[in-house]
Amino acid sequence: MRALVVTAVGAESDSVLTGLTPHPDSPGPEPRTLPGGYLITRRDLPGIAFDVLVGGVGPAAAAAGTATALALAEYGLVVSAGIGGGFAPAAPVGSLVVADAIVAADLGAQTPDGFVDVASLGFGRSVHLPPTELAARAAEATGALLAPVLTASTVTGTADGAAALAARHPMAGAEAMEGFGVAEAAAAHGLPVLEIRAVSNAVGPRDRAAWRIGDALAALAEGFRVLGPVLANWGERHEQHRGRS
Repeated sequence: MRALVVTAVGAESDSVLTGLTPHPDSPGPEPRTLPGGYLITRRDLPGIAFDVLVGGVGPAAAAAGTATALALAEYGLVVSAGIGGGFAPAAPVGSLVVADAIVAADLGAQTPDGFVDVASLGFGRSVHLPPTELAARAAEATGALLAPVLTASTVTGTADGAAALAARHPMAGAEAMEGFGVAEAAAAHGLPVLEIRAVSNAVGPRDRAAWRIGDALAALAEGFRVLGPVLANWGERHEQHRGRS
């Protein structure tokens, strides 16, 4: 199977590639540039090949980058990966969250009665669901929290904002900016999607001094070190099932 992993920025891509490089003295091919200037790097593991794409920040950029890559090669799985904010206490700094739902948290309308998501408005969907078994196996293998991951174009930076978001999504584990865009592009190509986030900060007041980006990037690398075999096994069984259907 061939999987596309989409990150927002180069530092996240580097961490994913570190996790997917079992022999650092033989790092593999150099990045290549896709139309639109997107950098993509390949890593091959037993039973699975990964293309790691730097897709840009935010859901629109992520959707555009993902769609570009998917138009140029055949894939069996798309993964949104990177760092993000965690909802305390369930997802502390340095931990991992695997999405059991990828939710567009701020796509909709503000009304006198509160926020109404785009699906309730009748204009589309606001949730993508990763394959249940795959998400559960990925969370178990990495020690991650299995919970909804929220996508926001403007991330939360106040206590009031965090409280309102938690009230609308009480089971949420993390907040980031790209997952729903990646999932939309994957869905347009009929492909399953997974999202994994390493927590660099708590969702809430914006306090850069409390961010632990280095710890989160290290956790992301370690997560992908163990994810490779899990995704390869799932891909093999998924393709066998498709072959019989």
